[in-house]
Amino acid sequence: MFELGLKFLKFSAVGLSGLAIDFCITFLAKEKLRLNKYFANSLGFVFAATSNYLLNKTWTFQDTNPDAVTQFSKYILIALIGLIINNLIIYLLVNNKKKMTFYWAKLVAIGIVVIWNFIANYNFTFTSS
Repeated sequence: MFELGLKFLKFSAVGLSGLAIDFCITFLAKEKLRLNKYFANSLGFVFAATSNYLLNKTWTFQDTNPDAVTQFSKYILIALIGLIINNLIIYLLVNNKKKMTFYWAKLVAIGIVVIWNFIANYNFTFTSS
């Protein structure tokens, strides 16, 4: 149980670095390049997911699986499902009667999706660790 908790803490720390990447890319794409907010959100998510895969593989799970292509494909599949959940939560929170701001909704969505990502990656992507 301690090992699982430690992995979740590491996963969360990696997630914080991903959060910074995600928000920076999203902000640049949405505010500076004036791209659609959902496309900008998706760009931020993809950059963060790629960074997080590399950090989680080497640090969180200390995984030595030589089949990185298959493993990365699994990670990205989970991240894409997370992206769908992320965008759905943002849509629901921004377009309701109380109209939460985009960035607050994004923060809520990330908090929920991190739990999905950890459980799915722990049980599916990094099963050999």
